[in-house]
Amino acid sequence: MYDWANSVYNLVITTTFFPAYYAAVTSKENPGFEKGIKLFGRYYVNTELKDYTLAAGFLIIALLSPILSSIADYKGNKKQMMRFFCYLGALSCSLLFFFDQSNVLFGLLCFMLAGIGFYGSQVFYNSYLPDISTEQERDRVSALGYTYGYIGSVLMQLIGFALVMTMKQKALALQITFLLVGVWWIIFAQIPLHFLPGITKSERQIKKHILINGFHELKLVWKQLIHLPVLKNFLAAFLFYSMGVQTVMLVAIDFGIKILKLPDDRLIITAVIIQLVAIAGALGMSRLSERYGNLRILMFTVVLWIGVCITGYSITSEIHFYILAALVGLVMGGIQSLSRSTYSKLMPVTKDTASFFSFYDVTEKMAIVIGLISFGLIEGITHNMRDSILVLILFFILGLGGLFITVYQQKKQAVK
Repeated sequence: MYDWANSVYNLVITTTFFPAYYAAVTSKENPGFEKGIKLFGRYYVNTELKDYTLAAGFLIIALLSPILSSIADYKGNKKQMMRFFCYLGALSCSLLFFFDQSNVLFGLLCFMLAGIGFYGSQVFYNSYLPDISTEQERDRVSALGYTYGYIGSVLMQLIGFALVMTMKQKALALQITFLLVGVWWIIFAQIPLHFLPGITKSERQIKKHILINGFHELKLVWKQLIHLPVLKNFLAAFLFYSMGVQTVMLVAIDFGIKILKLPDDRLIITAVIIQLVAIAGALGMSRLSERYGNLRILMFTVVLWIGVCITGYSITSEIHFYILAALVGLVMGGIQSLSRSTYSKLMPVTKDTASFFSFYDVTEKMAIVIGLISFGLIEGITHNMRDSILVLILFFILGLGGLFITVYQQKKQAVK
């Protein structure tokens, strides 16, 4: 149910309505934005600055998450930290109601804080997976969470779409949608925040000062990883292919807006298609992993992602974009849910799941930071978003190589 609550941020804010609204507000055709957006004495391409803003949010949460985990350890209740970031994200989404052409930097700040709230709460939410499910159930539970998220976010998307289609003032309709996203997030989050278990203080201990204990725990996890070649190589592969996956998910609609000039209504419909296909993708990948194994299916999925990027670099027509969007949806949910459950399976038996998942989350956030900065930097240099896709192909190839090494290490370990 927390996926149901917070996934509206991913779809409405990062994927469709906000990119469309932001592109319209900061378009070069608007007075004051002919050269781009001015910040610190330099003009930036609008989408380039959005990428940097989002990357800054991810960097902040990557640096904060070890401290946050330590604070949660000290208090003996990670649910409180999850609640704080949930409310930060939801409130920031609602404050986008006041974002317009006169306060672009305010809108970007709210956009960044919403991301910090979303991904900050995920640090603690993901660590609940081993606490509430057995190893045999984790693929199914992880996929079910993503499925609930896709369904909930599509419903919120349809509400926003109805507002845009029925209201004469399109900008106001989008602003009201931002407000409703925050309300939805807070209301439905009360269900998991009520039912998820707390963690007793008897299971927690602070080995260092509260502000450095989280980093100390990550260091301890790293020391264990050195002696766990399968898990270590999987995380390296995860780092590289996440640079590609997360960046594609965050910039896909921008590509449709700037390169293919698609109208807002068609972009919204495309996003709904992606989410609906992603439901089947998450469940389908879960079923396939039971039959063929997690790592094999992950390799197959990364190969599909490479195909997506190669195709995306060359497409010029609207129909090709829709076909590509459907393929993105198919592999999007599958690779996310399967990565999370694969990591939980490869982890050593431990009660300190929060530290291991904190390491996982920091890895994912740093992947997003590198991916977004690389994508935005290339666009800023060439002023052509197509060129940025080339670096994503490289990330996926490196990730695929890492998965091959992981499989090799797993077979080598099995022989021993």
